Amino acid sequence: MKDSITQILKKDELSRNDIVRLLASEGEERLQLFTESERVKKENSGNKVYYRGLVEFSNICDKDCYYCGIRRGNKEVERYNLSDKEILDAARYAYENKYGSVVLQSGELSNPAFTRRVTRLLEGIKKLSNGELGITISLGEQSRQTYREWFEAGAHRYLLRIEASNPELYSKLHPNDELHDFHSRLNCLKLLRETGYQTGTGVMIGLPFQSVDDLAGDLLFMKETDIDMVGMGPYIEHASTPLKKYKNELLPLEERFDLSLKMIAILRIMMKDINIAAATALQAIDPMGREKAIKIGANVIMPNITPGMYRDSYNLYENKPCTDDSADDCKGCLDARLSMVNAEPAYGEWGDSKHFYRRQKIKGKR
Repeated sequence: MKDSITQILKKDELSRNDIVRLLASEGEERLQLFTESERVKKENSGNKVYYRGLVEFSNICDKDCYYCGIRRGNKEVERYNLSDKEILDAARYAYENKYGSVVLQSGELSNPAFTRRVTRLLEGIKKLSNGELGITISLGEQSRQTYREWFEAGAHRYLLRIEASNPELYSKLHPNDELHDFHSRLNCLKLLRETGYQTGTGVMIGLPFQSVDDLAGDLLFMKETDIDMVGMGPYIEHASTPLKKYKNELLPLEERFDLSLKMIAILRIMMKDINIAAATALQAIDPMGREKAIKIGANVIMPNITPGMYRDSYNLYENKPCTDDSADDCKGCLDARLSMVNAEPAYGEWGDSKHFYRRQKIKGKR
């Protein structure tokens, strides 16, 4: 006899079958899941939501991932690269508006000039904020030496999304070459942890070829990897990518959205003290998508502070929201939206992962 949702939610550890059952929950059972994840979130991080001012500073990328709108092979995208001044001005805006932290994100590049530039930018952000701005970076696969250089320059959180933890599925989403190797990406996650970063990963939900069992495996991967923070959301297709040809085989957007909320809720229950971001892709499907995610488990949100003229060119997927909003528009809108779900912006706080510090403490005792 199968365990009821009530019995599953009382367990200290969830099995793969338990997770699959929760992902399939509907009606009252779905409500039970969200009620429990909301309780766990409030117990561990209260109603606080941490802001990360997002600067998408370049859409130039060496990778050719089959799902991504800024993939190297897409000749239709207009490429851009912010100047150092534009990036530092955006960081200054975050500092002056008490966002607490910034995120530097770009296409994946790996060369000495790029490494030196990022180092210079990190040092500049620390200087202009008197060391008060926290810094997350999401800049792809790099060498151990590069990760160390950026860490010493001031970055302390790093997001490297795995996108799919099943190697077979991963291989269907990327070219079969050394630049898109599953095990290399896994090794980079290991290097980031060894360097000392609060390490984050994430997946896309509702991909072609993806099963509910794959999604359960993704959550178990995050648990087993003992990750500190997660950014995951629904897969939204882009017209200029190879995966677009499978659009008729995809789940409806509303189902991908619902699965994303369930993934966030289940992960919050499984990993009570990590940071979970409410992905912008959620809002591309539901105008209140990010707020719904925050209500049931997410505790980080990333207002976009990239200069408006460039936002349309950083389209990883179609129908990206808020591309024509100014940074001020975004800030005011988010404050109002968060109040609707009884959430409180944690201005001026880094909002580091509690899980990271607990893990470090345990590590120190060994």
